Amino acid sequence: MSQPALSDHITALRRYACALLGNRAEADDLVQECLARALSRVHLWRPGTDLRAWLFTILHNLHVNALRSRQAHAAAEGLVYRGAQFGRTFPPDQDLRLELRDLDRALRQLPEEQRQVVLLIGMEGMSYEEAAAVVGVPIGTIMSRVARGREALRRYMARNDMAHPAVDQRRAALHRVK
Repeated sequence: MSQPALSDHITALRRYACALLGNRAEADDLVQECLARALSRVHLWRPGTDLRAWLFTILHNLHVNALRSRQAHAAAEGLVYRGAQFGRTFPPDQDLRLELRDLDRALRQLPEEQRQVVLLIGMEGMSYEEAAAVVGVPIGTIMSRVARGREALRRYMARNDMAHPAVDQRRAALHRVK
């Protein structure tokens, strides 16, 4: 069986980068930088190993380095870095739009380490082992970050549901229809 090509992973890399950064242009730049780095260091990849995990590791490391650089520059200038907002379009279903907005806000409130693993496992469908290889931490650390991240998301979303009583009333009304 042949190894998947580098181009087979671009969509997944882009999806993950968009979720991390919240900005398509920045995500495209990160993916481009990741692919350029991978091509310039293809001699470091060992055939037979997981190309997808290797690419996600490169993307992850580039993202972490960029965060550290931004934080260092912001601290030097006395500024506070705030992540960019998603520039997504949504279908006309307003409830879904509100839920996606709330989930986006909840993800943005997670510590970076938790958000990364929640996205790798929940959105990209990676196993704990694959996520551990990408992030470069033990599997137990991945498991605890995912558990803490998911619990924080549940708490935020539950708190947010209470902030939208009209949505809850409509849901309750829909359940009563026979």
